[in-house]
Amino acid sequence: MTTLAVALISVGGTLGGTLGGAVLSQRAGRAEAVEQNQRADREREQERNDRAQQDKRDLYAQLNTTARAYRVAARDAVQAAQRGESVDPALLDTAKEAWADQYSQAQMALPKDVLEVASALNRSLGVGYSVVKQLPSSPDLDGAYRRAKTWFSGPLSDGVYLLRVTLRHDLGVEVDPHFQQTRVQMLAALNAARNNLDQLLFAERAQAARSA
Repeated sequence: MTTLAVALISVGGTLGGTLGGAVLSQRAGRAEAVEQNQRADREREQERNDRAQQDKRDLYAQLNTTARAYRVAARDAVQAAQRGESVDPALLDTAKEAWADQYSQAQMALPKDVLEVASALNRSLGVGYSVVKQLPSSPDLDGAYRRAKTWFSGPLSDGVYLLRVTLRHDLGVEVDPHFQQTRVQMLAALNAARNNLDQLLFAERAQAARSA
């Protein structure tokens, strides 16, 4: 009986150890599978974030590029006209359309502060386009050329610069603790200059209509 009892105890211990080991092994396998799944989820989330950030950088780069190209095309048209050179209107219109297309895409993605700057610049570029188109009919051509050059090299140039800095700040590339204050001040100056120029252009159009 003693021998049988010892044998049974030995078998029971062996089976218990085997079953216990199997349970522990299963638990470890499940824990490892959970960890692998969590790691895969984190990697997929990081990949999504990286793609979103790259898409944002691409959008911002295109927005900046088309804004600069539009301003330069309008400025060059003014300078060429003043020198008496022929101006191909398609160059300015192409730059205008490229900006309009990029701006319409950006409107769906820009944060509020960035959109505020882009919208102000969009209106300012539009006024710049009117400046170029109204040059031939201006009653004071010399004054109109001076006004145009001042606009494109001054307020509008500052507006394009403000957009670039705002985009860089939103991307985290350029960090300035006083940026918000600077943005507000530059935006107010751009809006004021644009409104003043727009009123002058409107007055000229009204005068031309009365004279016609």
